[in-house]
Amino acid sequence: MKTALMLSLLILTLGSSHVSQAANAPITCAIRTYSGHYLTAVGGGGRTTDVLHTDATRIGSWEKFTLVDSGDGTPNIRYGIRTVNGRYLTAVGRGGRTEDVIHSDATQLLDWEKFTLISLGYGVYAIQTIDGHYLTAMGGGGRRVDVIHSNATRIDNWEKFRFICGF
Repeated sequence: MKTALMLSLLILTLGSSHVSQAANAPITCAIRTYSGHYLTAVGGGGRTTDVLHTDATRIGSWEKFTLVDSGDGTPNIRYGIRTVNGRYLTAVGRGGRTEDVIHSDATQLLDWEKFTLISLGYGVYAIQTIDGHYLTAMGGGGRRVDVIHSNATRIDNWEKFRFICGF
C-alpha cells in the first residue's frame, strides 16, 4: 500500500515498462492546475514571499518539482516537494492558511514540508498538508498573486492537480 501512489504515478506518466524504477525513488514532475496552468517555484525556490505562481503555460525549469519520499513509514507516503534549487515547499503553520501559505526555502524535510498526494484517478491528485487541509490553486490557477491557499477541508475543482512526470 505504501508504494501504491508512486507506482500509479509511474504507470500513468511513464507507462508500465518503466515501473522497474524503485517505487519510492525521487521522481520529477510538473504540477498542472485545474485551469491547465503550471505551478511555478519563483526563482527556482528559496523564497518566503512571492513563492509560487500558477500562470505558466509551459514547463520550464522552475515548473519542475521532485517528489521525495519522506521515509516516515506512514501507510500513505508523505512527500517532500523539492524545487529545482533543491529547496522544499513548506506548508506554513502545517496548513490551514489563506495568507503566507507556502515557503520554498526549507533545506530539510521536516513535518511542515510533508504532503500526501490523494489520488483522484487518471493522474489527478489532491495535495494534503500534514494537518489534513488541501492546497487550493485560487481561481483554478492562472495567477501571480493570491495563488495558493492551504485551508480547504474538501476536494473541489480548485484542489485538483495533474502530475506530469518523468523528465
